Amino acid sequence: MSVLQELQAVRDWIAQAQRIAVLTGAGMSAESGVPTFRDAQTGYWAQFNPQDMASERGFRAAPQRVWDWYAHRRGGIAAVQPNAGHIALAEFAQAHPGRLTVITQNVDGLHQRAGSAGVLCLHGDLMQDRWLEAPRACCRLENAEPGSPPRCRSCGNLVRPGVVWFGENLPVDVLEAAEQAAQAAELMLVVGTAGAVYPAAGLAHQARQAGARVVVINPAASELDSAAHIVLRGTAAQLLPMLLQGGAVATKDKP
Repeated sequence: MSVLQELQAVRDWIAQAQRIAVLTGAGMSAESGVPTFRDAQTGYWAQFNPQDMASERGFRAAPQRVWDWYAHRRGGIAAVQPNAGHIALAEFAQAHPGRLTVITQNVDGLHQRAGSAGVLCLHGDLMQDRWLEAPRACCRLENAEPGSPPRCRSCGNLVRPGVVWFGENLPVDVLEAAEQAAQAAELMLVVGTAGAVYPAAGLAHQARQAGARVVVINPAASELDSAAHIVLRGTAAQLLPMLLQGGAVATKDKP
């Protein structure tokens, strides 16, 4: 098929599908100007080992430094806005309740800020906090003693960023919900991910094995191209509005 035919085919699949799963990765947020984990390690932060800044071991060894690092990252994310791709997904879901599930590897909360509800955050949410140790009855985030990091006023339990660190498992309930959405989908859109991180990348294979059509949307080749029925070369902000909102097709056909 030509590029225009592929775009139209995906539009048709979206119109027909009653259950659509969307898996998004770092490329989705890059268009909003969100720096990647490693890109954010500039200036003062460049001297530290990434695993020391994103592991329980590193947090226990230097809680203030790690907390301040995440405060730095949160500030960068707060300064950017959801892009046209985030907005297209949110508006489609609002117009078609129950048809679309967003599964994301991103921790920036931009899907939620765009208006998407029920987002399955495989790697957690950078803008949320949780307790380092299993919380006791006295542990209430809203009453934590301010600090870097905050702590429980009664037992001293530390507050940590609500993301999945190196060496940690994905949240079981979130992963199970994502697998159910992938296996129940009639169509899966894989957007802005290289497909190199598992178990997230495995969701596309699960969807295809269960009978779904799989579409990869990415400007460069990814490891999930082989699982796709159609691969569209472009960014989320370019292509998702065309596909989900019926905007004009701006991509020129190949000669």
